Amino acid sequence: MASTKKFEIAAEAKEDTFAKTMTATAHLRIRQLILDNKWPPGFQATEQEVASTLGMSRTPVREALMRLQQDGLVSVIPRHGMRVLPVSSADMKEIYDILTSLESTAAELAAGRNLSDQQLEGLEKATADMDKALEEDDLERWAQADARFHEQLLELGGNQMLKSVVLNFIDRAHRVRMLTLKMRPKPVNSTREHAQLVEAIREGDREKARNIHKAHRERAGRELLALLDHLGLNHL
Repeated sequence: MASTKKFEIAAEAKEDTFAKTMTATAHLRIRQLILDNKWPPGFQATEQEVASTLGMSRTPVREALMRLQQDGLVSVIPRHGMRVLPVSSADMKEIYDILTSLESTAAELAAGRNLSDQQLEGLEKATADMDKALEEDDLERWAQADARFHEQLLELGGNQMLKSVVLNFIDRAHRVRMLTLKMRPKPVNSTREHAQLVEAIREGDREKARNIHKAHRERAGRELLALLDHLGLNHL
């Protein structure tokens, strides 16, 4: 009897792990479809349609959609599936306020951790990749390197809760940034500001690192919001 009970517990644990893995996979795949604008704002699908698209059962899809609703990317409509939420210019202003504050804190924390040159290699590589992408006029590759820089900065800040919160808001801003990427002036300022930030972190100057990144996010936010206003894009 004892061995049977152990077998049942082990089987249940294995099943639970599999279910969590499937939910995580569904969450990742749906999130990417939204961030890549393959499922644009206003896109609607039933739970079954989403499951069929992913080639999965409805249970992990249902749980993934609930997580994405918490992330602010979709609205789950009972008995009708889900709808991808738009992002308004007012939303973007609030998102950039949050990013400016919290990412500047991450930069300050990183500068206070006495990081080695080896630990800073990822930031330097991302900045170099941004420069190279601009030289080749490849804005999508530039955006990928830029996203990598910001994620690594959050990791180097050493606060995982802060990283989780900021990445959620970066996700929510991502669609608008990608849709307007080729409408904006060439982003030469960002690479220069990133390089300055890396040097401030290397020097261990917390205040300088915070101020550089604060100014970086404020400038980027002003430029994006001005473009949205100029184009009359209240929702994206």
